[in-house]
Amino acid sequence: MPVTSPETRPYGAWKSPITTDLIVGEAVGLSELAVDGGDILWIESRPSERGRSVIVRRSPDGVLRDVVPPPFASRSRVHEYGGSSYVAAGGTVWFVNFTDQRIWRIDAGAEPVPVTVETGGWRYADLVLDARRGRLIAVGEHHREAGEPLNALVSVTAAPSEPRDPVVIASGADFYGAPRLSPDGNRLAWIEWSHPDMPWDATRLMVAGVLDSGLLGKAVEVDGGDGVSIVQPSWSPSGALHYVSDRSGWWNLFRWDGAGASVPLLPMTAEFARPYWNFGQATYDFTEDGAPGTNRIVAAYTSKGFWSLLGGIGGDAAPSDLEIPYDQIGTVKSIPGGGLALLAGGARESVSVVLLMGSEVRVARRSAPVDLPDGIVSVARAIEFPSAGGRTAHAFLYPPTNPDHRAPAGTLPPLLVKSHGGPTASASSQLSLPIQYWTSRGFAVVDVNYAGSSGYGTAYRRALDGVWGIADVEDCEAAANHLIDQGLADPDRIAITGGSAGGYTTLCALTFTDRFRAGGSHYGISDLEALYHDTHKFESRYLDRLIGPLETSAAIIEARSPIHHLDQIACPVILFQGMEDKVVPPNQAEMMADALRAKGLPVALLTFEGEGHGFRQGTTIKRTLEAELWFYGRIFGFEPADPIEPVEIDNWTG
Repeated sequence: MPVTSPETRPYGAWKSPITTDLIVGEAVGLSELAVDGGDILWIESRPSERGRSVIVRRSPDGVLRDVVPPPFASRSRVHEYGGSSYVAAGGTVWFVNFTDQRIWRIDAGAEPVPVTVETGGWRYADLVLDARRGRLIAVGEHHREAGEPLNALVSVTAAPSEPRDPVVIASGADFYGAPRLSPDGNRLAWIEWSHPDMPWDATRLMVAGVLDSGLLGKAVEVDGGDGVSIVQPSWSPSGALHYVSDRSGWWNLFRWDGAGASVPLLPMTAEFARPYWNFGQATYDFTEDGAPGTNRIVAAYTSKGFWSLLGGIGGDAAPSDLEIPYDQIGTVKSIPGGGLALLAGGARESVSVVLLMGSEVRVARRSAPVDLPDGIVSVARAIEFPSAGGRTAHAFLYPPTNPDHRAPAGTLPPLLVKSHGGPTASASSQLSLPIQYWTSRGFAVVDVNYAGSSGYGTAYRRALDGVWGIADVEDCEAAANHLIDQGLADPDRIAITGGSAGGYTTLCALTFTDRFRAGGSHYGISDLEALYHDTHKFESRYLDRLIGPLETSAAIIEARSPIHHLDQIACPVILFQGMEDKVVPPNQAEMMADALRAKGLPVALLTFEGEGHGFRQGTTIKRTLEAELWFYGRIFGFEPADPIEPVEIDNWTG
């Protein structure tokens, strides 16, 4: 068969098989992995069904079936970000329905029936079955007519004759998470925290006895507080309480000895957890490969951006890394009788439900079930580079890659700098078809883990305290300059893009530096003061640490808000906004667009009805990718190979 020579076309104008139809057509989001006996369950977020979150059950013989029929969707809105929206036991599933936030029960072969009342303003997450008492324990969030929502631990009858109100069993803190019942049902552990802390700043690990009435006895603080973040409490089969703490400067595994002491299990300069944005984190579990009572653990940890799986923790021999073909691991679950279920992926493999049965690796479900052509995937490369103040910053670099195309001699690729959301979060080397959409068309992409990112220890995670809008921008600018200095990017075609907090970093970079020639803000923040006054409870005091308290930081807030410094912006901007966003309200994007129009700068604003914070619908995902590519094509002077609906750019005369 003859070998076809690559076609010479300008960077950005390459024809790619990674189309938006491919990205949204069969791709799904995978989350909330669970085990029920020999069955494995997970949630699929399906763009083709307008983002509906569907619980899927896999039986031991490999048969998949949807548990939740349409129009039901399993998705919690506690903290707005939700997570852990269902629990399964003995073939029955209890789930939080997205539209009404009620708990519903569905038995095998039956229709869903409501467990909680229709009215009352309650939302639920992190469901736990207390089989002995015939009830569920959950995090409850009560939205009242006035004031902040009330967060509490609640009890709900598991199979009532008619829908019931919840019973509050723990309250007083501003937030609760991770209720975990001991194997004998006699004790309940959980984490709690209060304003102004976020759960990655400081939480308290609590334990209380469960009384015969189902209420809780006096709670004991086991660990945490005073700047220590505790996450992921879990009881071993023998009844020992384990958890992850950053007391050492890294999120490491600990065990409570039951008498007041916390025992570090495996001190490492690595992290065994992620920031607690969503309920249901599970990066470790207990295995059945040791003698009874040995509490052996298998755990995922991250070092310098890559994840590994460590087995044998707690045994007589030293723990060892398990050889698996994945370097990004989201969830670890033990399967009764032996084996593990993971949410995992890598640079060439999309997020997948993976079963480890001894040395055998089986893929039960891929988030992107497509076979990409050889040579089309741009493999992430971890890079470090100097930034302001002597800081070393981190990123993943994706070079332009397409075996069917090459650029004209002497040209350099445009660079897309990505600033992740959070900001207390991280970029990943995980195969991302949206990133490959850009690289396969001739863009270089650098996904920056700026100061404040997780996965590099507590000090780096807190390096953004008080300097949000400064240090993150410095690191994004430094990443661009580093690649320009290495001859890997065209200095005149540098764009920056990001969503949510990453959208704020994007707008700050466009406002307060002259490095970038264009930018894309996805539901980003332009006015910090408006965000102080108009966001949800979970993040209502987040800015106290990142910027400063509202009462004493007026000058800083104004100085760091792009909306007040439009005279410093001199490049085109495209804005994307969901009209149902409760985290970053639509008026943020609308104010920015109006101000840029009034100044005479090129600006485009695309809004999407029915979308919240983070786009889920296939039509929206398709439109945003294509529109941003088309926008940069106009600014940077290339014609995309794909037919794309034009974008109206106000004040554009090019």
